[in-house]
Amino acid sequence: MELTHVDSKGGYTTAERVQRALASSRQRLASFVDVIVPVHWNTSQYIAEYLIGTPPQRAEALIDTGSDLIWTQCSNCKQCVKQGLPLYNASKSDTFHSVSCNDTLCLANQEHSCRRDGSCHFGAFYGAGDASGTIDTEVFAFQNGSARLTFGCVDSLFISPGSLDEASGLIGLGRGPLSLVSQAGASKFSYCHTPYLGSNATTGASSHLFVGASASLSGGSPVMSMSFVQGPKEYPFYYVPLVGISVGQTRLSIPPTVFALKENGTSGGVVIDSGSPTTALAEKAYEPLREELQRQLNGSLVPPPADSEMDLCVAVAQEKKVPSMVLHFSGGADMVLPPENYWVPLDSSTSCMVMEISNDMSIIGNFQLQNIHLLYDLAKDELSFQTADCSKL
Repeated sequence: MELTHVDSKGGYTTAERVQRALASSRQRLASFVDVIVPVHWNTSQYIAEYLIGTPPQRAEALIDTGSDLIWTQCSNCKQCVKQGLPLYNASKSDTFHSVSCNDTLCLANQEHSCRRDGSCHFGAFYGAGDASGTIDTEVFAFQNGSARLTFGCVDSLFISPGSLDEASGLIGLGRGPLSLVSQAGASKFSYCHTPYLGSNATTGASSHLFVGASASLSGGSPVMSMSFVQGPKEYPFYYVPLVGISVGQTRLSIPPTVFALKENGTSGGVVIDSGSPTTALAEKAYEPLREELQRQLNGSLVPPPADSEMDLCVAVAQEKKVPSMVLHFSGGADMVLPPENYWVPLDSSTSCMVMEISNDMSIIGNFQLQNIHLLYDLAKDELSFQTADCSKL
């Protein structure tokens, strides 16, 4: 008996076949459009908890709006990094299935090729390093249910030390076809990060990633909304329309072009990235910010601790003099960052600004988004947010 793919006679392009395959997968996931994932703060990143395989094996992952693929380090890893839990062992799971290199699920990953055994090899590239392995499928269990998902089983990982914060891998939430959001067939997701520091946090508190129907903003504080900026289709990023910054009552003199995505879409722009611990501003935005803070804090500034690589610092006793910062987005959406969202005590005597300078693209990272509930509505192509006590969500 000869078996042919259902789409083989349809004259579809590769991209169309991928979309049809994923649409079929979404139909199978029809009962799984509401995902709730516990998320906790570790030492430098927010970590999601889930189970993988049958019988289930524990795993943890960074949630990353700046990439697509879900992946975990696997037990056959030749070059991997330390993680807090045992490596996922596919040979011990009854529900693990490999994906062939001519399968549409393999083609859905931007970097793919055939291994000698016919399995699908993938490559994923990040600012902190590279991951590679095989594209496979497996049963994932979250707080409120389980489903079969396509994922990367990583057997080689070259990444900056500490980037994974001892997690097992990543859960991609980007715009691509293999992200958790796309595979779940969801049109929205939300998350809310609890504070980094114990002095500002509820002891032992965790928050959640919500995907699908459970993703929403609650009553209480005002909701601000903005439309996403359209970026290149091949990029998974969520670009946002940042147009200005205020420090205290002073609006900084920053030309709007500093935050604009360049015409060819390959440089500039501002992305909101849950995989980046801190915010990095383009040089022509960072320098006015630095100058204004120097002016307002004036005599309160002290030298940064040795080898800290920090820029602006004050004595801990002077922290109350640090002004709030406001990120202004088009349409009137203003995100107020209290001092604790961009200033942190490094030791018992010195507190410093937690922002970096970037050569080109600006990135809004996690530290600046503590206790801000973010809702990504992909149907409306809109980002909404409100201040919240994330430990209570």
